[in-house]
Amino acid sequence: MPVPDFDVIVVGAGHAGCEAAWAAAALGCSVGLCTLSISTIGTMPCNPAVGGTAKGQLVREIDALGGLMGLAIDATGIQFKVLNQSRGPAVWAPRAQADKQRYAHWMAEALMGVSRITIVEGQVARLTLAGSTVTGVSLVDGRRFSARAVVVTTGTFLNGVIHVGDERRPAGRVGEPPSVHLGEHLRELDFTVGRLKTGTPPRLSKASIDFDRAVSDGVFHVEHGDEPAVPLSFMTPEAPQNTVVCWKLHSTADSHGAVRRHIARSPLYNGQIQGIGPRYCPSFEDKVMRFPDRDRHLIHLEPEGLDVDEIYVNGMSMSLPEDVQREIVAGLPGLESARFLRPGYAVEYDFVQPTELRHTLETRRIGRLFLAGQINGTSGYEEAAGQGLLAGANAALAVLGRPAFVVGRHEGYLGVMVDDLVSRGCLEPYRLFTSRAEHRLHLRADNADLRLTERGRELGLVDDARWDGFQSRRARLANNRQTLQRLSVTAPSGARVTAEDALKWQEVTAESLIRSGVPLEHASAGGYDLATLQTEIKYGGYLRRQDAEMRRAQHAEFQRIPDDFVYRGLSGLSAELVQRLEEVRPASLGQASRIPGMTPAATVLLNAVLSRRTAEKTG
Repeated sequence: MPVPDFDVIVVGAGHAGCEAAWAAAALGCSVGLCTLSISTIGTMPCNPAVGGTAKGQLVREIDALGGLMGLAIDATGIQFKVLNQSRGPAVWAPRAQADKQRYAHWMAEALMGVSRITIVEGQVARLTLAGSTVTGVSLVDGRRFSARAVVVTTGTFLNGVIHVGDERRPAGRVGEPPSVHLGEHLRELDFTVGRLKTGTPPRLSKASIDFDRAVSDGVFHVEHGDEPAVPLSFMTPEAPQNTVVCWKLHSTADSHGAVRRHIARSPLYNGQIQGIGPRYCPSFEDKVMRFPDRDRHLIHLEPEGLDVDEIYVNGMSMSLPEDVQREIVAGLPGLESARFLRPGYAVEYDFVQPTELRHTLETRRIGRLFLAGQINGTSGYEEAAGQGLLAGANAALAVLGRPAFVVGRHEGYLGVMVDDLVSRGCLEPYRLFTSRAEHRLHLRADNADLRLTERGRELGLVDDARWDGFQSRRARLANNRQTLQRLSVTAPSGARVTAEDALKWQEVTAESLIRSGVPLEHASAGGYDLATLQTEIKYGGYLRRQDAEMRRAQHAEFQRIPDDFVYRGLSGLSAELVQRLEEVRPASLGQASRIPGMTPAATVLLNAVLSRRTAEKTG
């Protein structure tokens, strides 16, 4: 049997593809990374930022498992913030504005510096198959490459179409061709394929905006980064530097009026766009039309880098004609004379319904074929990167004949996302929220390494430097817990209590205990040590209750359902529910319980049948 060209081929070099290639190579596999051009590796076609609510937690999880995204943004970020600091630690979320050119360059250099990764420039047209197992890819130019596993991370390129008013053209991103051949090929293979839509706002020339006047007039509010800045990687030794400010403003009656006058020219409203867009991040014309009682909407002006004259108008994604977009922007105070560098646009693209996947992100239809990123119906760089890491690792593990890697819902937002996708599918672009997690106080940004780094080490994704740093941090936490239990401090009432009891008071922080002379160890640039310690003690009761809930939930996850389980004929299951169970093919009772339409009664019935059959086999 001939030796394949690669162990793993990764199709696409966006955020999912970069993490997939890195993970597969880290596990010892040779990787062919197929991309249209080296210059497009790790690009940020939309908002040049990483992190945010739930997304920042996911970036920390990627980092804890040995991925690249956290390191990349810390090295190239230009403004850092932790969101939701006025609320509880379950929703604290690190976020960083990126220099998008430097970010892409950093990612490309990191991948090209790995000897096991070969960059293949070209467009993939088809998969090659041996029966129901993938064996490689064919490119549009006729080249063929064989592999033991393939990871497809095509983003918005599958049959992509860009819309600006009534102008529409095939494209995956501005200036780049769509992947028409591969999109049609996946349909030929009978995958359940749908159509989604996303969009991006106009880009403005920074030099054409009079920031000083707008700020002095009170039109723009200057937004600074946190000091000290908090990094997104556990491996960043020092606090990164904030080098830019952003600006906040609001839309006006003039800009809303321009939308209403020209709404018939919007491809979203005249029937030109058929794909479903994200409910949680509507286009600007959608905001105006769907919320007529709102007289203004929040807008952020964000620099796209240190050396570029490009401002990202966050909050104004739209697909209206360019002349209308110019009228809308000119109706905003401070932007009357702003010059357009590029209009906003909408992009429609194909996606594969993620109920076609296992929790490893391998397709059930084609063996050794893995899908990651927007092809699975998700939105966001972070969601794509997390899936890429998981898919790349599992592709490598399949090649190596090792057990698969799955993250549970109780272990990380990565597990929450994948289970949501596989169990429920997508009716619209999927985005992570903290509200999607049942155990979000446990799934915090500060403890992602404590949850996942040991698992990453067992897989082989976590290198010695990261492991040594993690072990040191874990030892510091243990020493700090002992210190808090051993030492006493004076309470506000004058009584002497343990330092641990003192930390339970809302007005006392780990930092204030250090100032009072309690010798707590802390070495992390982001303050993870103190944040973890403080949260564990102040919210100890809630965390213990959540741990008990997670243990109870694990019973359902351990109740496995055979792949060939027959649902038809089970009394008590509706025909609609049987059809849904057959489509998803849940791997466990827990996954089955989360399928839309699954009732508590049906879950009890299924559990009884599974338990009886297990007893019959063992008895």
